[in-house]
Amino acid sequence: MLVTGTDTGVGKSVASVALVHALRARGLRALGMKPVAAGCETTPQGLRNEDALALQAAAGDPRPAYEDVNPWALPEPTAPQLAARSAGARVSMPPIRMAYGRLADGADAVVVEGAGGWLSPLADGIEHADLAHALGLPVLLVVGLRLGCLSHARLSARAISADGCRLMGWVGCAVDPAFGRRDEYLDLLRAALAVPCLGVVPHVDPLPHPGALALHLGAAAEAVANA
Repeated sequence: MLVTGTDTGVGKSVASVALVHALRARGLRALGMKPVAAGCETTPQGLRNEDALALQAAAGDPRPAYEDVNPWALPEPTAPQLAARSAGARVSMPPIRMAYGRLADGADAVVVEGAGGWLSPLADGIEHADLAHALGLPVLLVVGLRLGCLSHARLSARAISADGCRLMGWVGCAVDPAFGRRDEYLDLLRAALAVPCLGVVPHVDPLPHPGALALHLGAAAEAVANA
């Protein structure tokens, strides 16, 4: 499953980690992956990204190798294309395919988190559609529940379909605690999108352990398990 979003900062990482926990709660060996991560800190072990570390930890023990979870780690917290240029790196697909293959060989399901929204390139010449096709993955769309989400969700769904990818469903994420009429917007989204809503992640501050949010993504986990 490739997890994408209607924009950056819409809850993809929270949803991805919670989905790994939800799959594990169903007795599946589930792993997470973030192929390209911009915004990595230098550690004694090398470059590390907060979201990728959360996906690695969500797998439980034994944890997969960080280099498989995040084969392309880029220091600067900006668009992956710019982060790669700043680092002098040329992001390519073969290391991603090989890392995914190693993860998939030891798992029932791999949750792959993208970067930014669907049309945010992962690298020069690499789109999210290329990643979905290369790994043979259906797509889950995370919709940040805030003003403008109806248009963003409809545009994203159309773009995913136009790119020849299979959109399995969508998940709402309450990223704006002050957003009014949230339930009414959810109803509008359910009516506007041709695929089912597979969960709604509430706004919780401070954020609890990701496993606590897994119960909100039971339908998403079921969809992945049956894919």
